[in-house]
Amino acid sequence: MKPKKGYRSKFRPEYPVDFKFDYKDPMSLARFVVEGGKILPSRVSKLSAKQQKNLNREVKKARQISLLPQGIMAADNFFGSEMPSPKPYEY
Repeated sequence: MKPKKGYRSKFRPEYPVDFKFDYKDPMSLARFVVEGGKILPSRVSKLSAKQQKNLNREVKKARQISLLPQGIMAADNFFGSEMPSPKPYEY
């Protein structure tokens, strides 16, 4: 009898089930947005259905306040040389 091979998880280990995406953090959201401005599907991003819904909602909020690009033309400028800081501003 052959030994079992290693178990490959269906979901991403770096995002636990209770992880909440935040629209104020464009760096983490940009990982799930392709250059054309489309959001990656869950079969590619390996997020659960609940996390994918949360991600979609937060990406759309970030687009509304212009933290993420809206589409193809905006993507050319967004993924340029200077990215916004992931740290919040201090007053």
